[in-house]
Amino acid sequence: MAELIPLFATTQIYWIVVLIAIDVVLGIIAALMKKEFRLGKLAKFMKKPVLGYVLGFVVLEMVVLAFPALTMVLQLAFILIVLALFGSILHNLSKMGLPLPDYLKRE
Repeated sequence: MAELIPLFATTQIYWIVVLIAIDVVLGIIAALMKKEFRLGKLAKFMKKPVLGYVLGFVVLEMVVLAFPALTMVLQLAFILIVLALFGSILHNLSKMGLPLPDYLKRE
């Protein structure tokens, strides 16, 4: 178990967790502003990013430890996760009234 702790102590995990926290806070603010806040929605949201992004990234880190040739896959996964979280953050800012160009809006 102790050998798993360093996998969670990486810079990539730090930034994923920071972006998730920003996304959650902005999502709560946007939902409160629109009077759409529901605890059930928050719980559902927390399940996807925390389990999907954080734990999924740690599993990829373990795979790369076993197969170092796959290091590029880990870096690509990090970039895709960051882009997905930025997209969600922009969506929440849009819900709060920030005007966004059409190509940045979710469809």
